[in-house]
Amino acid sequence: METIIENTLLVKVEHALNSIRPYLEADGGNVKVVEITDDHILHLELVGACSSCSMSAMTFKAGIEEAIRREVPEIVKVVATNL
Repeated sequence: METIIENTLLVKVEHALNSIRPYLEADGGNVKVVEITDDHILHLELVGACSSCSMSAMTFKAGIEEAIRREVPEIVKVVATNL
């Protein structure tokens, strides 16, 4: 049963991320899901230009995390593994 729940969460997370990916990609960056833990903590990795951009912390908080929280309320925390 956990696998079905995790897969459903992953689909929802990817859908939320797809809504902001065009903006990240326009600046040469992107984001990928590293893991969703059993306690619904989402670990993301900023890639491309996003991994070294001085604005990545703000992009993460105001863009990525906000999109996830809005569309996937089951996620209790969003963590960037490389910020």
